[in-house]
Amino acid sequence: MAVPITPVALGDVVRLKKPHPCGANEWVVRRVGMDIDLECSGCGRKVRLVRYEFDRRFRGFVSRAGGDDES
Repeated sequence: MAVPITPVALGDVVRLKKPHPCGANEWVVRRVGMDIDLECSGCGRKVRLVRYEFDRRFRGFVSRAGGDDES
């Protein structure tokens, strides 16, 4: 089954499948392209996921860069 591509923008806050070991489950999108750079909103740790892994782990938006909340 194909994984749909999630349209994300710089500054979006997203929720992933599993929480970070620090306990936070919100990530800020810092780079978009073939890879997605994320920054943990709890501890500030930065990670890079290939696009496929990001799309597979994505569970929803906490807030969008434009200011729209979709909780």
